[in-house]
Amino acid sequence: MGKTKITLIEDDKILSKVLHAELTDAGFEVSQAFDGEAGLGLVRSKRPDLVLLDLILPKKHGFEVLEELKKSPETKAIPVIILTLLGEDEDIKKGLRLGANDYLVKSNHAIAEIVEKVKNFFAKEAHP
Repeated sequence: MGKTKITLIEDDKILSKVLHAELTDAGFEVSQAFDGEAGLGLVRSKRPDLVLLDLILPKKHGFEVLEELKKSPETKAIPVIILTLLGEDEDIKKGLRLGANDYLVKSNHAIAEIVEKVKNFFAKEAHP
């Protein structure tokens, strides 16, 4: 079995670099996009096991990316964890309603916690 693939769609270059390094160290294969349009293209071509999606993105908002992923038969089954600074209840409810599997507010979680949540997500998938 190959490595678990994650697509990280995050426009903050520093955060993206750190998350990429931490997730790679944790044994994941990580592809990155820095805007919504590129992220959609990457998910469609790579078919990752998980998408980590920021909401405030150039070119295409994260909610639009999520909607498009969930509408498409090829990508609707791919789990999405939203990773954003938007912590309002309305945003959280909207993200989950649109099909996100989880919603993490960046300011509430250290990088190590985010990586841990990703690991736990796959542990749960393997042993439901």
